[in-house]
Amino acid sequence: MRLVRVQTEPFDIHAEQEALCRDNPRVGALVTFVGLMRDLNAGMGVVRMTLEHYPGMTEKALGALVAEASERWTLEGVRLVHRVGTLEPLDPIVFVGVASRHRGEAFRACEFLIDSLKTRAPFWKKEVTEAGERWVEARATDEEAARRW
Repeated sequence: MRLVRVQTEPFDIHAEQEALCRDNPRVGALVTFVGLMRDLNAGMGVVRMTLEHYPGMTEKALGALVAEASERWTLEGVRLVHRVGTLEPLDPIVFVGVASRHRGEAFRACEFLIDSLKTRAPFWKKEVTEAGERWVEARATDEEAARRW
């Protein structure tokens, strides 16, 4: 089972996890990653952030990443949920969940997905900081992480 969703509303982390292994006794490993909004970025306090995307293109890019992970590793399921819109500190932004028969494949696929979506999915972030609004640029560390794969 593969699922990709882009949404404005919060997601239920437990429900997303449970859906990955429900009624599938082949699942021996479930690895998840949840990204949260921080209140600090580049040394400056952040009050809120707006995530924008290109509808249709974003889902297609995320779907391609999920398909690539499914080709590289033997997976029982993948769920990738990404929020857009206005977010505040501690709001969950992204859920990446991978179910497989063995932990090694689940860990690698989950890490591949989060590293890759940071550089290959069309999202744009604007932060509201103590000094005003600013667009967030891509980080060199994200590019380095994505190149490993």
